[in-house]
Amino acid sequence: MADYVSGKTAVYAILDDPVAQVGSPGRFNALFRERNHDGVMVAMRIGADELTQGFAGLRTIGNLAGLVFTIPHKLPMVGLVDKLAANGQLVGAINAAKPGLDGCWIGDMFDGRGCAAAARAKGHNLAGRSVLQVGAGGVGRAIAFAFAEAGIARLSISDLDSKRSRILADDLSSAFPAIATEVAAPRVAGHDVVVNASPLGMAESDPMPVPAADLASDMLVIDVVLLDRPTPLLATAAERGAATQNGHAMLAAQVGEIASFFGITT
Repeated sequence: MADYVSGKTAVYAILDDPVAQVGSPGRFNALFRERNHDGVMVAMRIGADELTQGFAGLRTIGNLAGLVFTIPHKLPMVGLVDKLAANGQLVGAINAAKPGLDGCWIGDMFDGRGCAAAARAKGHNLAGRSVLQVGAGGVGRAIAFAFAEAGIARLSISDLDSKRSRILADDLSSAFPAIATEVAAPRVAGHDVVVNASPLGMAESDPMPVPAADLASDMLVIDVVLLDRPTPLLATAAERGAATQNGHAMLAAQVGEIASFFGITT
């Protein structure tokens, strides 16, 4: 972010409803400064019923260089952009889009890539790893495909909605047939990476997503739940000597991945 905004400043926006709680503009603007990029990110409140009309108006703004989306816009934006990049196609949702030189907007998904990037930043190579993932919803799908891109060898998927688990397993097997994919109970044995991509842990009364007794010191344990304190899963994993990664790490790494997608690399 430049010291001041001028007519040359590239404008970016995050679309959400409501917007008061959105912290992404601060993260992006800090990264713009770090990468010496003349750009500014702002939050824009657009309701779900206004998204089609709102995006049609936004895409006419010549210095709008990129958009970021949160729930509830990740799914409907798939049908509004002109093109989908690979991960957006696989996940069936997007959380960022940018205009091309031809004026066409392309969208992609970075939730899972942020999770994978955060792991890499801490020295964890996902290639060849065996992963147990609890949660097959939107974030779960994004993480599964991003981890598949990173070269994992095996993915066991557990979700209270068995149909949703099966759909994800089938979709991932079709796209990455070399990965051993299964729908299974949340048993930790035989896995060296554990991912909680479910809401379990947001409330103190929530059960653990996996049996605590099975967590071991040679594991990487990831929890996407955003809290200002360690979730019970991460606290237990740390007590057992396991490496841990929280939702804030995923979010921070995702900002860098999206910025690179926007072409802001240095």
